[in-house]
Amino acid sequence: MVADVLAYFSETTEEYVRRRHGELKSKGFTNDEIFPRIAAELRSRRVAAPELSLRQLRRIIYG
Repeated sequence: MVADVLAYFSETTEEYVRRRHGELKSKGFTNDEIFPRIAAELRSRRVAAPELSLRQLRRIIYG
């Protein structure tokens, strides 16, 4: 359990975005639903990531 907590907090913003996008995509969400949701989640994380636009989030996923 400690390893899981440490892994969660050591995850970079880019890793988090890619992981969450994959999780939400596998649950049937569309990109139009996913990117605003991820943006909101990033603002509410314990250590908030810098504010990213929806375009920046898309670029993390699709390059």
